Amino acid sequence: MLFFVSLSTKWLNYLVGMKNTDNKETTEHQILEAAKVVFQAKGMEGARMQEIADQAGINKAMLHYYYRSKEKLFEAVFKSAFLLLAPQLNAILNDDSSIEDKIKNFTFNYVTFMMKHPYLPNFIFQELNRKEDFIQLLKQNTGFPKLEKFKSKLDSEISRGILNPIEADQLFVNIIALNIFPFLGKPLIKAFANKDDKTYKDFLESRKTEVANFIINSIKRQ
Repeated sequence: MLFFVSLSTKWLNYLVGMKNTDNKETTEHQILEAAKVVFQAKGMEGARMQEIADQAGINKAMLHYYYRSKEKLFEAVFKSAFLLLAPQLNAILNDDSSIEDKIKNFTFNYVTFMMKHPYLPNFIFQELNRKEDFIQLLKQNTGFPKLEKFKSKLDSEISRGILNPIEADQLFVNIIALNIFPFLGKPLIKAFANKDDKTYKDFLESRKTEVANFIINSIKRQ
């Protein structure tokens, strides 16, 4: 009899432990989703922990239990998003497609993702300026983009006369720069081009193909 009581107690404790784990994961997910909404609307500086707690449907003390500071929470939101994006980009860079297709797919995926997570570019640069080892922390993540196969494919297509000579690093920086600046320089571009939020969103949609076409036309041998 004691054996069955002991067994039942252990099973009950196991189930309670599972429930607590599930609750913790649910609460953390709620917090990250709420923080994403507030950070997108207010930015890093404008966001307040109370707003995030309200959005998540919890009290501020509970929020601080999971994340001690706004910076820690922002970093968690960033990492969760980056870990979704990086493997996508790495897969494109290292598949067997042509450089033209890589540029088209990279640009389309990058712009699409950043339109859903517009806080990321500014956060990356903030963190790079604040922590010199930040990029090294990112590189430790599985799926961080690697350029070896991209470089090999580019060299092959240049040698076959498909593309004009260009260094792989230069090409990749051109791709990144043309894709990322509309998110970093949004207020400046909106002012120069006299665009409101709606027309700027349309502008970003067009970047999904405009950037790729511009780069491809500049490197493709006629």
